[in-house]
Amino acid sequence: MDKLRMVGGTPLKGEVTIAGAKNAALPILCACLLTNQPIILRNVPDLQDVRTMLKLLQEIGVTASFPDAGDRSHLVLNASIIKSSEATYEMVKTMRASILVLGPLLARMHSAKVSLPGGCAIGARPVDQHIKGLKAMGAAIKIKSGYIQAEIKPPLERLKGASILTDMITVTGTENLLMAATLATGTTVLENAAREPEVGDLAELLVKMGAKISGIGSDKLIIEGVEQLHGAEHVVIPDRIEAGTFLCAVAAAGGEVLVKNCRPNTLDAVLVKLKDAGLIMEVGPDWIKASMKGRPKAVSFRTSEYPAFPTDMQAQLMAVNAIASGSSTITETIFENRFMHVQELNRLGADIAIEGNTAIVQGEEKLSGAIVMATDLRASASLVIAGLAAQGETQVDRIYHLDRGYDRMEQKLTRLGANIQRIK
Repeated sequence: MDKLRMVGGTPLKGEVTIAGAKNAALPILCACLLTNQPIILRNVPDLQDVRTMLKLLQEIGVTASFPDAGDRSHLVLNASIIKSSEATYEMVKTMRASILVLGPLLARMHSAKVSLPGGCAIGARPVDQHIKGLKAMGAAIKIKSGYIQAEIKPPLERLKGASILTDMITVTGTENLLMAATLATGTTVLENAAREPEVGDLAELLVKMGAKISGIGSDKLIIEGVEQLHGAEHVVIPDRIEAGTFLCAVAAAGGEVLVKNCRPNTLDAVLVKLKDAGLIMEVGPDWIKASMKGRPKAVSFRTSEYPAFPTDMQAQLMAVNAIASGSSTITETIFENRFMHVQELNRLGADIAIEGNTAIVQGEEKLSGAIVMATDLRASASLVIAGLAAQGETQVDRIYHLDRGYDRMEQKLTRLGANIQRIK
């Protein structure tokens, strides 16, 4: 099992290019199931989660090819032949996003059997809203032996349009229902829809494929169903969470870094907090130049749905707060188990206490290197950030979590001057 070893205390300096967004790429890969024509994608990140999704799609019958030798960011998917409508437990257990094959398989093949999902152990993240919405569209669904079994039964020939108000904002739920609705008869209205940029990126691809969608970027999506979709070309948006992670690394370790190929307008809530922390930023249309001298200032924040502060950035900014001047409170409202990195940060010398869904951080002038263990994807990133700022050597175990969402992070940090290496 791979580990990362680093020696902290070196300011970061140089340029880093942000990869395509994991949370946009995964539903976009599943959208290929909606058509029998090729989908051509660019800026696809080379991540473990992407490779897992491709394996799942290939089991279903999708062919995947990389036209440019050695370049996995340019991908062609062809779902002209679907040989199975089942997503097995063995494939789904490691990645919750596998649930995203449910909607498109049901819409196109009229049946789907998908294992209840796994992924990071950061909370329950139930799929009941997916099921509620598909049932409203006419699907017959039952849960049996750990599988969601869905089908369209006569007299229905296709899913039917419906007005759906989800009980909570759910990103994957919105994406699943959005994909299913594109091939339904009539009009579907999704209210309380997730507004995340990754949902908008999926919608933009679906429109290129011939879907009729209005309200993109809002909490109300209106979809006029069509009989079939066609092939399309699409460039995956840059990963706002990777960009935010590198900005936090600069805030913690110091230095000056140009973050390229990003969308600053999707990071407003993060940039506000980092500015309050003392990070000096110059922002362009697709770049951010960030510099930090001295200790950051402590900043309090509360996670919530987009466009508020993202839960996927909570652990990284907590690592910055751990060495900041002053105290801060961090309230997590999305996932009930997303403070598992706290005890590991405390092993590095942080002073963090948990009270319910709030973490109270007393900033320490210095952290000390130690052996720590990653518990989930974003926790991994927070430990790397803390290790870059700590004195001495830090070793982060179980970084397979990190590889799920960051494309060769240690190589990018090495090019910025960090003393970091992967241990096989």
